[in-house]
Amino acid sequence: MSRLWSPLIRELEPYTPGEQPQIDGLIKLNTNESPYPPSPRIRALMTEEAIAKLRLYPDPNSKKLKNTVAQYYGVKPAQIFAGNGSDEILALTFMAFFQQDLPLLFPDITYSFYTVYCQLFRINYEQIPLKSDFTINLADYVKPNGGVIFPNPNAPTAIGKSLSQIEEFLQKNTESVVVVDEAYVDFGAQTATGLVNQYPNLLVIQTLSKSRSLAGMRVGIAIGNELLIEALDRVKNSFNSYPLDRLAETAAIVAFEDENYFVECKNNIITTRDWTISQLESLGFSVLPSQANFVFAKPNFRYASSLAQELREHKILVRHFSNPKIVDYLRITIGTPEEMRQVIDVLKKLK
Repeated sequence: MSRLWSPLIRELEPYTPGEQPQIDGLIKLNTNESPYPPSPRIRALMTEEAIAKLRLYPDPNSKKLKNTVAQYYGVKPAQIFAGNGSDEILALTFMAFFQQDLPLLFPDITYSFYTVYCQLFRINYEQIPLKSDFTINLADYVKPNGGVIFPNPNAPTAIGKSLSQIEEFLQKNTESVVVVDEAYVDFGAQTATGLVNQYPNLLVIQTLSKSRSLAGMRVGIAIGNELLIEALDRVKNSFNSYPLDRLAETAAIVAFEDENYFVECKNNIITTRDWTISQLESLGFSVLPSQANFVFAKPNFRYASSLAQELREHKILVRHFSNPKIVDYLRITIGTPEEMRQVIDVLKKLK
């Protein structure tokens, strides 16, 4: 029945999400989820009153969450956009800013949803090759463009750019929107949110799925100039006026308010990541420097694809990509200390 599809959908190559198998005893390290539960305070949200209010539509503007995030980052509530996960915000961003005559620029090795959105929204784009060390060279983006987007840190490489490097680029690229996708920023990179008042063409997008342990709630935010946020609101209100449900908004507020728990969890992940890197290197892996909650590692003793399959047979799930430039690498999410010890023990046996 695909003859009933529109021509665009027939040509589309959809994004492939990380596998979500239902296997008992699985160590799941393929989708960069947090190994820790969300703030314990979230348990208190499921009151009888909250459940009763689920019959009512949520606030279409998520005002309470915007106020919380604005206070957290020291900006105005009008500079905050809230959406159903950062992927939805990215989709709205592509529609709001990147349907231009000049091409959108982004790295050739990066979050693969970018190319999907370009296909879906018929956006002209150019992929800029990473340097030989897998870093983004922002100097390569200083040319006429219809927009620029890159993750910081980049995915799947886990390598970030410094705030000074981003600001230097913003000083040169003033005529198009620059989006910094900060899904993993809390694990070692510097957020660019402090630059939004200085550079009106900067939009910073974040997710609560990683460092704030709310992947199952689907909450994302964007921070930028009020005119950029207004553009996102125009698209949102032409597509889905109620992107965040009541429970998601209140859970997100708690996730920002419980700063001590947030810091504790992210620091635990960073400590476990650094231990994992040292162990992998001792086993003969080449590991890229990581500022994320995952590592990008090349097993020099085995094909990455075959090692991923062998790990799966031991109920350990990691991510392998078929792109020729990174086919020799595995992306390994950082789990709990015990999970990572089990991974290292299995790798010692497989080596």
